[in-house]
Amino acid sequence: MPTVLATTETQRLAEQQRLDALKDADERNWWGQFATPPQLALDIAQYARSLWPVETGTPVKFLDPAIGTGSFYSAVRQVFPERLLDCAAGIELDPLFVASARSLWNASGLQVRHADFTSLRPSGHFNLLISNPPYVRHHHVTAEEKERLQSEVRQELGISISGLAGYYCYFLLLADKWLAPGGLSIWLIPSEFMGVNYGVAVKEYLKKQVTLLHVHRFCPSDVQFSDALVSSAIVVFRKAPPPRNHNVMFSFGGSLNTPQQQRLISLKKLHVRDKWTRFPAQDSTDAGDHRRVALGDLFTIKRGLATGNNGFFVLPKSRAEQLGIPTQCCRPILPSPRYLRQSVVESRQDGYPNLDEPLALIDCDLPEDEIRRNFPDFWRYLQQGQEQQVHEGYLASRRTPWYSQEKRDPAAFLCTYMGRSTDKRAGSPFRFIWNKSKATAANVYLMLYPKPALQQQLTSDPQLYGRIYDGLTRVPVSQFLDEGRVYGGGLYKLEPKELGRVSADEIVRVIDHVSLPRQRQLFGCERGQA
Repeated sequence: MPTVLATTETQRLAEQQRLDALKDADERNWWGQFATPPQLALDIAQYARSLWPVETGTPVKFLDPAIGTGSFYSAVRQVFPERLLDCAAGIELDPLFVASARSLWNASGLQVRHADFTSLRPSGHFNLLISNPPYVRHHHVTAEEKERLQSEVRQELGISISGLAGYYCYFLLLADKWLAPGGLSIWLIPSEFMGVNYGVAVKEYLKKQVTLLHVHRFCPSDVQFSDALVSSAIVVFRKAPPPRNHNVMFSFGGSLNTPQQQRLISLKKLHVRDKWTRFPAQDSTDAGDHRRVALGDLFTIKRGLATGNNGFFVLPKSRAEQLGIPTQCCRPILPSPRYLRQSVVESRQDGYPNLDEPLALIDCDLPEDEIRRNFPDFWRYLQQGQEQQVHEGYLASRRTPWYSQEKRDPAAFLCTYMGRSTDKRAGSPFRFIWNKSKATAANVYLMLYPKPALQQQLTSDPQLYGRIYDGLTRVPVSQFLDEGRVYGGGLYKLEPKELGRVSADEIVRVIDHVSLPRQRQLFGCERGQA
């Protein structure tokens, strides 16, 4: 690296550290500011260089719509021949970073504009765009701003985008109008778009309106940003219609240039796969997918109930008795997975789980006057809740009475809603529970209720409960990881619909000895009839 450039890069790193220290974690979260590590910026610039037609002398017209202190611009200057660098521009909303970037790079020719990128009209067509856009969750975007952004995307690209999309989705889509035909675009963004509903707009754009070249997903346990627990991906594409029979490189783990796994995936396959997180691992459902039995064919799957204040509504059964809360105003509830050591929960005679300290959930439909008259101790406890403003909470204030709960019947089978796993060989981040008690469960669990055809078999042969539980525990870990979503630090989550798409073939095999096609027919699973 030339001495002048090395000196400027050293100054840039010091400026980045200084500016980061000026904001606390909440402020940086609001701004969505998470600095790109210098080695990662260099890896991306080197990858861009490998795709650039240097031999033709094509000049580089560089743009970063979220320039920050200029990490990508610095990296591009390090790896591209200086003779190719024709022009460069950066856009930044934070005035502190604008001043810093101008001070660092004005002499080199970088034009830094102080503005909101999403509200600008394009000024020039750039052929190399590299960016780490602001990671601002939709909660921090006002309804008016979302409406404006959605309108812009619809007008420019004809794509409808969910109001749950993060700011980075709008950046990527609205950057299209800044790119010259054939321009190369590289984005460092959260990998969540690959597996969630609000990522559909981005995936539609990448499949249909540009030529998607490469998607690299970092291992979730290999967090790229020390100050943000987010799983990252690098998305590379050219602004050109996709060629016929086009294939896309998907890679995982390691770095962009030296991944642990990689595989070409046909664009045709991307059109029929909702979850891109399954790639580049071999897709076990490629053949005969339309005939596969899923858990959603056998079970109705619901999230557990949300109390709005577990500290008040959930308490040890013995404590509920001490407080004089009547039996009919409580029902058993399972503890959080971290406190539930056993995976097969036996039942006491009263229906409570056979645990050292079973828990009770306050759930009462009696009017407050009747409770005050007949159960004064319980009434005093409720008064304490009102003094603590429990009744004014979001959920409690929408219930009548506020100390009643939503209805979730006990489920024989439950699955934990989230978990961590750093290695597929280390076991599943999700865990199944066989609940033999009458306990309901909170929303940290997914509750599996057998559909009528399966319930009929369970009623006629109770021994099936054990075999079904064994089948659930044998579902391959990869099935859950493919269908679920992952966050930084290796945190995996499953929503009811995602669990419903997990293969149920392991369960169907243990139900009886008839052939698998016959079992599919039995449960109405042929051609998705269930």
